[in-house]
Amino acid sequence: MNQIFKDKQDFITQYRAMVRANTGKEFELCGSHDRFYALAELIATRARRIASENELEIENTGQKRVYYFSLEFLIGRLLDNYLLNFGIRDMVSDALKEMGTTLEELEIREPDAALGNGGLGRLAACFLASAAHEGIAFYGNGMRYEYGLFKQEIVDGRQVELADNWLKHDYPWESRRPESAVEVVFGGTSVSYEKDGRTMWRIDGGQKILAVPYDIPVVAYGGKLVNKLRVWKAEPNEDLFDLDAFNRGDYAQANAGRAEAEAISTILYPADAGEHGKILRLKQEYLFVAAGINSILRTFRKEHGSDWKLLPEYVAIHTNDTHPAMCGPELMRVLMDEEGLEWDEAWDIVTKTVSFTNHTVLPEALEKWPITTFKPLLPRLYQIIDEIARRFRESFPSDNPEWREMFQKTAILWDGEVRMANLSIVCSHSVNGVAELHTKILKEQVFKEFYELTPEKFNNKTNGVTHRRFLAEANPSYSKLITSKIGTGWLDDAMELKKLEDYVDDEDFLLAMAASKRENKERLARYIKETTGIVVDPSSVFDVQVKRFHAYKRQLLNIFKVMDIYNRLLDDPDFTVRPTTFIFSGKAAQSYYFAKEVIRLINSVADVVNSDERVNDRIKVVFIPNFRVSNAQLIYSAAEISEQISTAGQEASGTSNMKLMMNGAITLGTLDGANIEIADLAGRENVKIFGLTEPEVVALQKSGHYFSWDEYNADRDRLGRCVDELTDSTFSRLSGTFDSIRRELMDNNDHDLVLKDFHSYVQAWEELTEAYGDTLAWNRMALHNTANSGHFSSDRTIREYRDEIWHA
Repeated sequence: MNQIFKDKQDFITQYRAMVRANTGKEFELCGSHDRFYALAELIATRARRIASENELEIENTGQKRVYYFSLEFLIGRLLDNYLLNFGIRDMVSDALKEMGTTLEELEIREPDAALGNGGLGRLAACFLASAAHEGIAFYGNGMRYEYGLFKQEIVDGRQVELADNWLKHDYPWESRRPESAVEVVFGGTSVSYEKDGRTMWRIDGGQKILAVPYDIPVVAYGGKLVNKLRVWKAEPNEDLFDLDAFNRGDYAQANAGRAEAEAISTILYPADAGEHGKILRLKQEYLFVAAGINSILRTFRKEHGSDWKLLPEYVAIHTNDTHPAMCGPELMRVLMDEEGLEWDEAWDIVTKTVSFTNHTVLPEALEKWPITTFKPLLPRLYQIIDEIARRFRESFPSDNPEWREMFQKTAILWDGEVRMANLSIVCSHSVNGVAELHTKILKEQVFKEFYELTPEKFNNKTNGVTHRRFLAEANPSYSKLITSKIGTGWLDDAMELKKLEDYVDDEDFLLAMAASKRENKERLARYIKETTGIVVDPSSVFDVQVKRFHAYKRQLLNIFKVMDIYNRLLDDPDFTVRPTTFIFSGKAAQSYYFAKEVIRLINSVADVVNSDERVNDRIKVVFIPNFRVSNAQLIYSAAEISEQISTAGQEASGTSNMKLMMNGAITLGTLDGANIEIADLAGRENVKIFGLTEPEVVALQKSGHYFSWDEYNADRDRLGRCVDELTDSTFSRLSGTFDSIRRELMDNNDHDLVLKDFHSYVQAWEELTEAYGDTLAWNRMALHNTANSGHFSSDRTIREYRDEIWHA
């Protein structure tokens, strides 16, 4: 461990000095807000110093740098994480108690950085942590959103989106780097000119925006390495204040130029239903790509000069999903237009440097941009993409009798659109999926034609999560119990958790697990009461589904189960269930009407069930608003059933399944995404699998023989009743009926097979909750899950990327 303080007294002395320097007051006269910011600044100062030392070492040793481009980085709160990684959490906690406060009191003052939305951002944050742990010179490259996605509140059962003003008190971990700002140009005209006997290109005119970087330290476990996450803020390139407009009273117009520039980095995923929204999103994606590429080449030039053919030897650029798809064309543009390389030389460098992770199997999620939007905004980049597309088309094996069909599927420009996934594949030397099943589907379905053309590009890298945050930090009581038996080595190497299997028959250990889980459930119950007003019983089973809301993730199937249980409890005096608290959390995209309606349904069911004294001692329904990393850590550690119920073949991987597994929750899920690998590792007897498999789903959908009305009519008493209750008065008192959900199921034929999997799902749930009655047997299953979760550490994932893709 890199001890950044000599001892507790040294920490107290330096901390008091930082409080005085920041506030001009003594520690005792400051509130929790000032105390937190002084503590964060003290730790951040040490982290930045180590980062500077690391930079010098990397430069002197010629270490290869990896740049990870992602539009999302959900890094969560950092104070507790950094104290853990520096090995001083217990010492600081003790010192703060001596000083009259607690670490917990200060930690809650830290905002969750609103730099992401869901699994994509949480994965990227885990990769930052694990790459630092593995000693890789690894740099995140993203956007500094002023408001992030949105802060979710629930009003009358509905999701309400509010601005998430996470920067209102500044952010103590970041450092503004104006000296490294980059000019980014939108619009203008691409003009050719002659130089040294060859045709060159430049942009005349256009809107010039300044991308200003903010660096956030990323502390490795052990504290010896500190990497950085660089996020970019859009600012006007010059003072655009219109004094004449201000003087004539047009105050909005006076600041219009600044507002237009800063809008680019204001929110994550601006609504793109209209043309203005599309342009804003495209500006956002290009800005962080162009600024990041410029920053990379600036560093390379400083360390290695202008021998650009060496770039792949010292630099790896990885694109996380299709948002950074312009990395390849932008690198081509800079190498050719600014550095004077010929096409073939630049293309060779690009395709050896850039790699790509795909995160979806859903065709609608594969980004496409109308050429009519793209070309005027980025004229020179479009020229380069057009040339990449032309050369790819000319290289196509036209002797293949099916080449026209193959080309249609692989074309970069098609039907008036730029296909960003296809662009990413063509520009990359590696394309990976994020779970074994996901990669199989990419090869056989989504990118089948690309795989036939270049099978050597495709590989799998099953996702992982950082066990130091989502087990050690999130679950201190369980972590201490683990450490008491197997030592602290698991914090460094998650595969050490396998040693826990030696204790599966140790009754004392299994009972201690139960006590730890109870402590976590009581903690979450307090949070639920504080945030929702609902009182839940920590003795009940905590059944958890927390993730982004989407039709294929089937939160609808889960709430249908609750509706069915409620009906049966009312109708059948002989029907019993183990007392259960059904916990939901997650956000729906602002324009995703169906997902928002499912949230409204969940809250409407909760309103009825929780107030019905006939059943509310046996079942409760809770929707925890504003899901984010900080409250996720409370939920993961308290969960007992992990709902992973997506339609088989639709979920690329999932990461909540891994975090919940680490914390000893039992997976109730379909054979989809990483659930398959979880079941294989933990053992089928230690999870509960239900429903159609991916081949069965494909076969059923291809057959054309699935009719949702058949499922409805086959069980009018239970399943049909749940469907009918969407539009009768049963759950309508809070905010009305749910006609659109019923239409999706019955008129649109239940695309995600909610009705088809319903009975298999409910039966599996009943069998699983019945097993809960045997505490020792349940915790034996839970321990098998924790013990085999080391495979899902992002340390393992990052090592595979390092060795097989980046060669860093």
